[in-house]
Amino acid sequence: MCHLGLHQKVNILPDIQHQLCRKEGLCQIIRRFPELRLLVSPSVCLDQSTQLKLSTSSHLLKTVKPYMWKPWDWRREQLNQTTVLARQTIFRAEELSVILKAYVLVTSLTPLRAFIHSTGTVWNPPKKKRFTVKLQTFFETFLTASSPLQAFDNMKEAISKLLLAAELFSETSTLGPKAFNRCRLCFQLFTFDIGYYSFGYPVVLQVHDHLNFQDDDNMDFEDQNTEEFLLQDTFNFLFSNESSLPMFSEIFQGLHRSGIFKGENYQKEQNQCLSLEEMNSIMTFTKELGNLGQFQLLFPSTTPGIRSLMHEFYDRANPVGRPASILTQGWSLINVLEQFQLLNKKAQLHPLEWHSFTEDENIEKPQVPFDATRNKKAAVPRIMNETKEVHCSNDDTQCYIKQILTHPHVELNPEFNPKIKDYYSEVPFDVVTVTIGAETSKCQCKVYLHDRAGPSFANYPLGLGMNKISMLVVDESPAQGATLSTYKLTIYREDRPSLPLFEDFTACGFVQDCGLLIHPEETCGLQPISSDYIEAISQPELKICPSGDTTGQWIVPCLSCSDNRTCDWREITWQPHDCQYGVLTKPQLQQCLGGRKILFIGDSTNRGIMYYLIERLNETLQEWQKVHGMKFYHNINGGKTLISYSYYPQFWISPSLRPTFEKALEHLLQRSRPLENTGRTVLVVGGVQWLNSNHLQIIHKVLKRENLLNILVIIKTLGIGFHLPVDGLHFLTQSEVQNLWKENVIILDAAKTYGYEVVDTFTITMGRYKEFLQGTCGCHFHEVVKSKLSKEYPFIKMKQSGNHIVGKYFSNQSKLQRRRQDSVTKFQSPYHVRGPINQVCSEILLSRMCTSKRTV
Repeated sequence: MCHLGLHQKVNILPDIQHQLCRKEGLCQIIRRFPELRLLVSPSVCLDQSTQLKLSTSSHLLKTVKPYMWKPWDWRREQLNQTTVLARQTIFRAEELSVILKAYVLVTSLTPLRAFIHSTGTVWNPPKKKRFTVKLQTFFETFLTASSPLQAFDNMKEAISKLLLAAELFSETSTLGPKAFNRCRLCFQLFTFDIGYYSFGYPVVLQVHDHLNFQDDDNMDFEDQNTEEFLLQDTFNFLFSNESSLPMFSEIFQGLHRSGIFKGENYQKEQNQCLSLEEMNSIMTFTKELGNLGQFQLLFPSTTPGIRSLMHEFYDRANPVGRPASILTQGWSLINVLEQFQLLNKKAQLHPLEWHSFTEDENIEKPQVPFDATRNKKAAVPRIMNETKEVHCSNDDTQCYIKQILTHPHVELNPEFNPKIKDYYSEVPFDVVTVTIGAETSKCQCKVYLHDRAGPSFANYPLGLGMNKISMLVVDESPAQGATLSTYKLTIYREDRPSLPLFEDFTACGFVQDCGLLIHPEETCGLQPISSDYIEAISQPELKICPSGDTTGQWIVPCLSCSDNRTCDWREITWQPHDCQYGVLTKPQLQQCLGGRKILFIGDSTNRGIMYYLIERLNETLQEWQKVHGMKFYHNINGGKTLISYSYYPQFWISPSLRPTFEKALEHLLQRSRPLENTGRTVLVVGGVQWLNSNHLQIIHKVLKRENLLNILVIIKTLGIGFHLPVDGLHFLTQSEVQNLWKENVIILDAAKTYGYEVVDTFTITMGRYKEFLQGTCGCHFHEVVKSKLSKEYPFIKMKQSGNHIVGKYFSNQSKLQRRRQDSVTKFQSPYHVRGPINQVCSEILLSRMCTSKRTV
């Protein structure tokens, strides 16, 4: 910290971190300054000794006579009563209605400069739900009993008082560093846990010295996205490239002209110069005000409450004889702020006008409390409509889109013009969702995404490859009421960054990604694999795996296992431990499946495997459709193989009218007859997350009733999906995804009990959860594309493995890729099933069909 280079800063404020971020420290602050009536939970003192508990509790609960508060006595007395009430009721957990995690950036301690981010995290204890929200939305939604502006001011005051008290405590502490030794290039991003009880006033429960989202410090996918944009906003704020010198010069001249330096608050002699330290403080503060981004100024502030606090701390209450330079620096910032507001009319630091949302490119989607199974579509347009009331007009102009809003920011090609309707953009692999909205030309104009029933502002998942989003502009005035135009946005999401292999490489393996931990106790990410293991699994005589859930891992060649950007992801392969799944040639597969009937029942993930099987058997896919009913295919394998498919569950039908799984299975069996009660009949059952062990019991009951207990049943288990916060769909937290894995284990065990074959798709998909293809659920790892698209858009063509030396390690996949490449050149197929993860699952399914004990 003493030897920082140019443009370096340190995320630590040792002066106050030790005091603020420990319960013992907060307790000491409360006891040191009882006259400040700090709104801090007395539970921070419960970990002390019994003597401390008793003395502190009695000390906190007594009414203390106000100290040197004359113009503000009435409010302080009210706050005192509220504080006593809070401390009397805080131990009753059921009183706690909501906890807000506010993210506060402190950039200077003496004088204090602090900023609060526009986004917070809300924990709703009664519903045990947690979500990210704009502070504006929070105060308008949760604290309806009071003014949103007043409620926000109350929270800012509670945080500011605690920061000021911590600063004062650090100066009076004999153990704390002195002011002249403080780190001038230090900052700290704190998380304040603010509790709201039935009386509506904020109470500080805890302060974290880092970004905190959950009490147990576990992070799910949404938390990682929130952390990423919070850190990016902080970085942009601290290291702005814009010069503050012109604005600083104007502010300084304004201060000089107005005689501020000789005012009663600014205690300097008429001819005394500002020190370099004071000049630097003013210049830095000016730069921060000009580059707030998603932050809002917390302290100092011109609001009456904060200004009165400054009087208490900087003027009247000076028990430690603070140096005059420190006092003057505090007031100098207020003067700078007032001059800044006069010179820059656009810099209105009103708490409920954070760039009015639509003017900011870094929009974060506001959310409201939700049940995991409840549709959230209705909650989002409300914020967008409120925004339009600020920006739209009521003149006679035509309806059109003034600007397209995205978060993260997306570069449009061509540059946006209201007269241009089609746009294209590309995003890197790690961008898995985008929030999209639009600002219209006048108030009567509304924008709906995809169709008239769609939202006006929504979060969309971005699958690998092409993603198409339509924006319908509708004039909802009584005279019109019709769709006027449609804007189209195509976003191409890139594949994983991949390096071509060189001779110097190492084999790396992984089962789970560190971004979505399924097994927190196990390793995540790329791990080195020994050359002995690679040699062992490369032997041609490696045995065939006994089941479709054999433990395995993804193996990929890299230059370094510590950097996934150095890998050749084109050569990745799924490798079970100590065995292999036989990859059949076309003649072997045609012979194996000849004379058999294969029945599929399940959702679109099962349908993707079926279409892969058809293309593999015929080496072409002549027809394709998103079947949501029942479909029969007779022209497979030269007419020697019959395939039938039934979509389940039909989620769009009311639950009371929806066919049960038992009825749907019976109907499929009846329509597929005649059926042999042997392995020549194959039933494939599977879905992304609806399947459970009860369905296996139903399968056994139906097959027994239909005298088909000897057929081959293959259970395709659960898969990763619904892990992204997408509007209109429920999404799973990390703990819920972990529970899904437990359910998957139960399904595997139940299937083996009934003698069914399995394909464990959950283990295969969970480590590559970011590699989903098109679809709102984030659960599709296949996509059927028209072959002509391969010519029009070469970048979406399925990539074929090159003849790399590492191919000897993945001999099965290499043979498969070469065979697929041959089939592409030999046949002109109208459609093609792409998706390497779906390909792996499908090949394991084919292997189990042809190696099972029930196979004829």
